[in-house]
Amino acid sequence: MKEHHSMTQQRQTDYQEEGVEIPLERINPDTLRNLISEFVTREWEELGAVSYTLDQKIEQVLRQLREKRARVVFDATSGTCNIVECR
Repeated sequence: MKEHHSMTQQRQTDYQEEGVEIPLERINPDTLRNLISEFVTREWEELGAVSYTLDQKIEQVLRQLREKRARVVFDATSGTCNIVECR
C-alpha cells in the first residue's frame, strides 16, 4: 500500500501549464492552503482502496511543494494560479 499520493497520479490535463513560478515564501500561508484545497478538490482522483481526508491531501501536496517535486505557477494569460509537477 502506498502511503503518499504522487502528483503523477493526478488526473492528467490536455495542456502544458505555462507561467511564472511563484516561490512558496512569497505566498501567504492562508492563500497557499486555499490554493491547494481548490487544487485537490478539482484534480485529486482516488486510486485504490485508500481514501484521504481533505487535510491529508493538502499536507501531501504541501510536502511535494516543499520538496520541490511540485511548484505553484501563475499564468498571466488566464490570470490564474495552478500547481504543477516539476519535470
